[in-house]
Amino acid sequence: MNIHEYQAKTLLKGFGMPVLDGRVARSPDEAVTAARALRAPLVVVKAQIHAGGRGAGHFADDPGGKGGVRLARTPEEAEQAASAMLDHTLVTRQTGPAGRIVRRLYVEAGCDIARELYLSLLVDRADGRIVIVASQDGGMAIEDVAAAAAERILKEPIDPATGLSDYQARNLAARLDLHGKSIRAFTAVLRAAYDAFTALDAAIVEINPLVVTGTGEMVALDAKMSFDDNALFRHPELEELRDENEEDPREREAARHGLAYVGLDGTIGCMVNGAGLAMATMDIIKMEGEEPANFLDVGGGATRERVAAAFRILLSDSKVRGILVNIFGGIMRCDIIAEAIVAASRDTGLHVPLVVRLAGTNVAQGRDILSRSGLRIIPAEDLGDAARKIVAAVRGETTPATGAEGAA
Repeated sequence: MNIHEYQAKTLLKGFGMPVLDGRVARSPDEAVTAARALRAPLVVVKAQIHAGGRGAGHFADDPGGKGGVRLARTPEEAEQAASAMLDHTLVTRQTGPAGRIVRRLYVEAGCDIARELYLSLLVDRADGRIVIVASQDGGMAIEDVAAAAAERILKEPIDPATGLSDYQARNLAARLDLHGKSIRAFTAVLRAAYDAFTALDAAIVEINPLVVTGTGEMVALDAKMSFDDNALFRHPELEELRDENEEDPREREAARHGLAYVGLDGTIGCMVNGAGLAMATMDIIKMEGEEPANFLDVGGGATRERVAAAFRILLSDSKVRGILVNIFGGIMRCDIIAEAIVAASRDTGLHVPLVVRLAGTNVAQGRDILSRSGLRIIPAEDLGDAARKIVAAVRGETTPATGAEGAA
């Protein structure tokens, strides 16, 4: 689960992270009130969306104009900035061409910036530990830094048995070319980030940029946090921070039915049981020359209702031109899965080619149910066969009712 910048700063401040004073605004009038309340010679008006690169982005109705981070020296300028951003679609490298509608702003006091650093904590799955990632190139996308000068990215793994040690923070500060009071300030910032990460079951804490001021102090000028969905039951206070406007409605619907769904950009919808099998299914579709439209794992206990929900979600994507169902019946029997597929196909009025590959417990009975359904379902013997058939079907090289196996 992702949250907005201002929410991340509020959480991090509770753990000792230095942040600037700011106010949330949902209208131009509120932006004016916020700018006046801050009593600062310069304020920054920031679009709040779940995507990075806001300052370098552009608004869909003004491609050559300013991005989603604007300076204002008077309340009137803050009002103008708010009017130009609120209810407009901001496009960044992370949103894709569709962009995101800006529904709220964060008006924040300006800052004396001497240097900009990058700092983040995340889980290194290869190492099985939390790792600190830092760089002197703050304010840039870390991917760009890695591509241009990988040696400028510093990494420091944290031993889960001992946690973050002060010497690690001091060593990292020295490698970032920090001196004097900035070393102590960096140690405090890193401690606050680590404590928040572990206490809140975060997936990532990112401060970019982490600013060194002219007096050697440090301020989190921007902040991003995301959380492990599997741990949210321990943090009901975090659930309250969810902004459903920033989430894919298909993903929300999938979660409501206990389905794991991630929307992608392809044309072949995938319905699979098991994350590993789902990844393999997407890979083989790509190997055959097409792109998957989603990751969708129905899990081991697929029911008629769950499968029907899966079909509705797949068909709600206008880009989907065909569906590949790839089920291994282990805990769940193939005949039960086949009955659910038939019922769901009828319930949803399936109108795109459907290829079904079943394997495992009661596979013969499952295939028989599909063949007697009278529906235009293309059976497949194995995953490779299934991928070739669905790719051919969406390209119009076969029809759902023809092929070597005949209509099912």
